[in-house]
Amino acid sequence: MPKEQGRKLIAQNRKARHDFSIEETFEAGMVLTGTEVKSLRAGRASLVDGFAFIDGGEAWLRNVHIPEYNEGSWTNHEPKRARKLLLNRAEINKIAGKLKESGLTLIPLSMYFLDGKAKIELGLARGRKNYDKRQAIAEKDAKREASRATGRQNKGMSD
Repeated sequence: MPKEQGRKLIAQNRKARHDFSIEETFEAGMVLTGTEVKSLRAGRASLVDGFAFIDGGEAWLRNVHIPEYNEGSWTNHEPKRARKLLLNRAEINKIAGKLKESGLTLIPLSMYFLDGKAKIELGLARGRKNYDKRQAIAEKDAKREASRATGRQNKGMSD
């Protein structure tokens, strides 16, 4: 059987990029059971309420929903159990220091398979206020309109 190559997206947390401003991202592996991996290979996961934290020098992921595997038996996993994250010591210390010093939180941004291994992208994020969200949307719309205008101009079209 050939080995998997490349990156296959399982789940993405789009709401996180809207509700938070992401300051830094980290990639981590996860300690999973067999039925969790099979459920992820079927493309079933939800990152919406998930968060990560550092406890006792280890990184943990909470409230990420990986539904039970349909063909699983009594060995099926708990859908919202705490999962250990695999980060190296320097990354854990860096994240722990940043979480203590200011109002940052660690949230999952996306979950994917990278060369056959389940990975999760974590973001150090700061919560946005409502006016910040509106301002970010306005900036995005302005950028989109400017790129459309330059595209029309490059094609020789006028308004």
